[in-house]
Amino acid sequence: MAPDDIIKAGRPPAGDKTRGGMMTTTLDSRYTQMSGRVFLNGTQAMVRLMLDQARLDAAAGLKTGGMVSGYRGSPLATLDQELWRANKHLDAHAIEFIPAVNEDLAATIIAGTQQAEGQPKTTVDGVFSLWYGKGPGVDRSIDAIKHGNAYGSSPHGGVLLAAGDDHGCVSSTIAHQSELSLMSASVPVIHPASIGDILSFGLFGFAMSRYSGLWGGFKSVSELIEAGQTVDLAPLPDFEKPALPPTTDGLHVRWPDAPGLHLEERMEAKLAAAAAFALANPIDRVIHGNTAARMGIITVGKAHGDLMEALRLIGLDADACRRFGIDIYKVGLVWPIEQTGAAAFMNGKAEILVVEEKRGIVEEQIRALATRMGSGAPGLITGKTGAHNHPLIPTAGELAPDTLLPLVAERLDANCDGADFCGRAARLTPPPTGSNSPAFSQRTPHFCSGCPHNTSTRVPEGSEALAGIGCHFMATIMDRNTKYICQMGGEGANWVGTSRFNDNAHIFQNIGDGTWFHSGSLAIRQAAATNTNITFKLLFNDAVAMTGGQAVDGEISPAGIAHVCAAEGIRRIALVSDDINAVQRGSFPALTSFHDRAEMDSLQRELREFKGVSILIYQQTCAAEKRRRRKRGAMVDPARHVVINEAVCEGCGDCSVASNCLSVEPLETPLGRKRRINLSSCNKDFTCLDGFCPSFVTIEGDRLATAASMPDFSAAIATLPDPSPPVIHDAYDIIVTGVGGTGVVTVGAVLSMAAHLDGTATSLLNFSGLAQKFGAVMSFIRLAASPDQLNQTRIASGAADALIGCDAVVSASPTAMATYRQGTRTVINLAEMTTGQIVSSRDLDLQIDDRLAAIALATGSDGINGFNANYVAEAALGDVVYANIMMLGAAWQNGAVPVSIEAIFRAIKLNGVKPEMNRLAFDIGRLMIAAPDSVTETL
Repeated sequence: MAPDDIIKAGRPPAGDKTRGGMMTTTLDSRYTQMSGRVFLNGTQAMVRLMLDQARLDAAAGLKTGGMVSGYRGSPLATLDQELWRANKHLDAHAIEFIPAVNEDLAATIIAGTQQAEGQPKTTVDGVFSLWYGKGPGVDRSIDAIKHGNAYGSSPHGGVLLAAGDDHGCVSSTIAHQSELSLMSASVPVIHPASIGDILSFGLFGFAMSRYSGLWGGFKSVSELIEAGQTVDLAPLPDFEKPALPPTTDGLHVRWPDAPGLHLEERMEAKLAAAAAFALANPIDRVIHGNTAARMGIITVGKAHGDLMEALRLIGLDADACRRFGIDIYKVGLVWPIEQTGAAAFMNGKAEILVVEEKRGIVEEQIRALATRMGSGAPGLITGKTGAHNHPLIPTAGELAPDTLLPLVAERLDANCDGADFCGRAARLTPPPTGSNSPAFSQRTPHFCSGCPHNTSTRVPEGSEALAGIGCHFMATIMDRNTKYICQMGGEGANWVGTSRFNDNAHIFQNIGDGTWFHSGSLAIRQAAATNTNITFKLLFNDAVAMTGGQAVDGEISPAGIAHVCAAEGIRRIALVSDDINAVQRGSFPALTSFHDRAEMDSLQRELREFKGVSILIYQQTCAAEKRRRRKRGAMVDPARHVVINEAVCEGCGDCSVASNCLSVEPLETPLGRKRRINLSSCNKDFTCLDGFCPSFVTIEGDRLATAASMPDFSAAIATLPDPSPPVIHDAYDIIVTGVGGTGVVTVGAVLSMAAHLDGTATSLLNFSGLAQKFGAVMSFIRLAASPDQLNQTRIASGAADALIGCDAVVSASPTAMATYRQGTRTVINLAEMTTGQIVSSRDLDLQIDDRLAAIALATGSDGINGFNANYVAEAALGDVVYANIMMLGAAWQNGAVPVSIEAIFRAIKLNGVKPEMNRLAFDIGRLMIAAPDSVTETL
């Protein structure tokens, strides 16, 4: 490749050296530091909350234990991994972590911890417990939660229920609002609005639970739990315990406590106790304290940050709010609301506007409270509806500052004479997303290279399959004749209903091993009990790949699954494997047949003729997990590689169809489009060889290039000029775009940690969704002098100051384009990284030049700063994995990143993954901007 094909690089302006003076921190600081400033993401804050509660108890002379139990699911998908990483800290504070088989059993485990206090042989004064689960897990566990809450928490224990709500339905089948379920169980609901709130509100929740005997709901939305923020640590609180009228029946868990209506009476007393505790220890707060305000805005949870950012954008800071007679009331306890504080805030105001996401839980309570206030009641209450009962704040979807701008401005103008906030909002409100850019094809999630699902989710011609929960759900967006979805664990039961009214005699049902262990085995039992014609394709991948590669929480094996199915009366069981000779056949039921994966089509044709329930267990380790194990040395990495001889390749694309693998990439040559194997992303599944194409060459016994064979760039790096970084006056917003599985999130983590080390307030929000591999991923990094300037973690429309585009396709997506403005500084990887459409469209044109032109138009650039980082990373460092950190270096050299290089290198070291190689990649990225010839001439 010629140098001109690699680069389209601009030169940065010369300038002063970057600043120094880093904060002293380690990865343990987030859990051990007791004052000052730390950087925490949402899951880390959950872990720290448990540690802080233990510290609070120890200071009070209590010997308590802690318990965490739940089931992973976005946005709480990686809480278990964070708990495992923090194991030494948990052990030091007697905190146990038991990942449960499913959510309702986890809730029952939590109920048991409250029964420990008062037992004759108890070893602790009490157990404070955290349950966690995705929104659907709250729904399926509501019976267990109702029982646990009705019988109560213990006086020195306490329970928090972390309900993971995906309001944007980014990583879910249905958007969730768990308050509704928790309210039905009489569980008070707390809604933190920031990472700092997780710590303070969480301690409040435990204290309220202990005081009242109730469990506490802890709403955990995606944009908070999956974000990171700078947090100024506050001293541990001292809660007031107000005197209560004596109760004849008590508040806390006890035995004997027979079922009966007395539980309802106790519940009323518990809720009254919770109200008394909230009054004595308020977490709701008035923001400005403007006693003369005519208009009050009540905010709830995440919507508080959205509202504050919207007000900032139209120039309403604290002083302006006082001048215009506006005040804000931030609600933390969303049900039941603390009425005294809310009534005091509403008293005498002309209008109260309630801003909350999804259903108006707080608004309904505010309206009811206002009817009891008498002469002090507000003249008008708006929120989900406006002054004329027209729709105002949306119930569906997510709120954002630009969504709120025109809606809030309408109510501001009605209360602030001559302000014309609607005019200001109109000038700030961007056009509809994508309206100013061409309609390009988008990057959608795809199976990893070498993923077992590439083979296991295929069905024979004429057959159909049903989808389920797991990575295999992505078969529905491929040409796999796969459809429908149901709740986790119900897979196949829907066919029991459909088949009774359908001429199609048979269906295939995909179900993961994790789902089977969670609850899916019951659906198989249901199908067997009704003798339904269905083949369950049980996909045994040896990892819960969708949430990060965790092991299934218990002993599980293909043979064990086969024995359970046989015991249920299923008479046809087949085992398929990518390494059938390694299978210990004697450990399976005698009726099991064994097959190589090459036999999948013929086997499925046989099974679809079988009457009744049949089981096909497909055994092949998750490709991403294989890669992890090979890196750790826990699995043999075959010294075997497949390459394509481009002189022989005819570009037919059959290898892509055979393998469904995106490591088979298009290669543009003077003779037309060919194919190549991306050896950096290849996971050595070798199904691309199934096409028997003569262009494929297998290399045995060789390894990829190592550091010893790489060019030496040290002299060129030593002479690099320092750029002039921008000065942060307000918030400075950086968007990083790229492809799932390539390290985009790592770039965001390094950059946000580096800013923290510099003493800069920072926030980080990752958008990955289903994109374990090949889908669109974005990281939003916001920098400011003070945490108070970062109202939210999302970058508002038209607010991005810099783009680090690790992929041109995602950089030109509507979501990314909406953040750009005239003047956004851009550095883009010019490599053409293919999408899943290449499998069915061999001549797919990604229109990279058109996308770059659209980005240039949106940002007001004369040209695009960038280079083919994939090519440079592979040629210079032997692995494409370094391309994204190389792009960070390029952006820094281009003056788009106001973070010191010393802090970036320190953050790379703290990250702990090949720090020297990543530092070199960063510096090569700098060279590609400031002195590209020093790199390209050596490649």
